[in-house]
Amino acid sequence: MSPERSEATDDEHQVLPFRRRGAVPGAPRRRWSPPGSAPVQGLEKYEGGDEEDNYRHRMLVNLAAFLVTVALAVAGAWLVIQLAEMRKNQDCVLSGRRNCTPIDVKATEW
Repeated sequence: MSPERSEATDDEHQVLPFRRRGAVPGAPRRRWSPPGSAPVQGLEKYEGGDEEDNYRHRMLVNLAAFLVTVALAVAGAWLVIQLAEMRKNQDCVLSGRRNCTPIDVKATEW
């Protein structure tokens, strides 16, 4: 304690009321509900308990989705390689050089 302040009296203390987070003054309070009650009635219709799970069909759909994803990845990689090659050839031609594109000799023989 600093020497300037002597012991505090009861008049100096103040109790602050704390509100819950998100509480707006003047807003109605929420009521507490027991843990066993559902907040929304009729959720049973969204449960898939009555239908039988078709595991084979689900796995085939997953396999098809995986194959489509792999095909898109391969096509994307091929496209990137082709674009890089075209850019390289275009830069070669625009810089004024000749023989930028390699010619396959075996293709011209037949």
